[in-house]
Amino acid sequence: MPKLTRRKFIAISSLTAGFAIAVQPISAKTITTDRKGIIAGEVKIPVKDGIIPAYRARPTFGKDFPVILVVQEIFGVHAYIQDVCRRLAKLGYLAIAPEMFYRQGDVSKLTDIAEIRKVVSKVPDAQVMSDLDATVAWAMKSAKGDPNKLGITGFCWGGRITWLYSAHNPKVKAGVAWYGRLVGESTALTPKHPVDIATSLQVPILGLYGGKDTGIPLDTVEQMRDRLKGGSTKSEIVVYPDAPHAFHADYRPSYRQTEAEDGWKRLQAWFKENGVA
Repeated sequence: MPKLTRRKFIAISSLTAGFAIAVQPISAKTITTDRKGIIAGEVKIPVKDGIIPAYRARPTFGKDFPVILVVQEIFGVHAYIQDVCRRLAKLGYLAIAPEMFYRQGDVSKLTDIAEIRKVVSKVPDAQVMSDLDATVAWAMKSAKGDPNKLGITGFCWGGRITWLYSAHNPKVKAGVAWYGRLVGESTALTPKHPVDIATSLQVPILGLYGGKDTGIPLDTVEQMRDRLKGGSTKSEIVVYPDAPHAFHADYRPSYRQTEAEDGWKRLQAWFKENGVA
């Protein structure tokens, strides 16, 4: 997919309404959260070189909502990520999922995972950090967010970003990283990985991982655990022995209800314990 020109980037106006094409067919266990008592839908986030779309959900009434950034998988801000935002809104949060790949391409329309990975591989960490900063600024200025109650959660690709953004932004109170890659090659676009920032991390992160995740070796999870012991955040990593990668993704065959529900309960408790509630 060709890189977007500045004009096209600024003109982008919509997120995908359904699930990413690459993950069809959709599981019958998919969770659908209604909009009763919440406001949910697409918004536009001003960033330093244009505008990106994002999905926002919050309670219908009130103000000074605690804010949760929701960071996508490689499939973009599709129906699953949007539903996660609505679930968080039902808990009283202002949840926002900005589309992180739009400058590089619309991955929701691609059918080949290899092609999706090509797009994602062109996304610089610096761009992601900047866009998340802009999303936080928008949440506080335009969406009644509480600047003193900021959290982040992310899945797969977004799990890695959860660790990195928490190191980048000292205003983050807590994060929950779902099966995010921890170790990787240092490149110009991805200069650091979670294991590299573990000892200097100032934000408590809960990492949720699967013992049967073929893409994230358990030895890297243990390496991260050891590095975290050298810090002062009291971050934790939970490994579900029988869970594969993407065990929270209820729209995919990898979904494991028991582990997903336990992880969701832990997420709620973690945010409350660390001042994001």
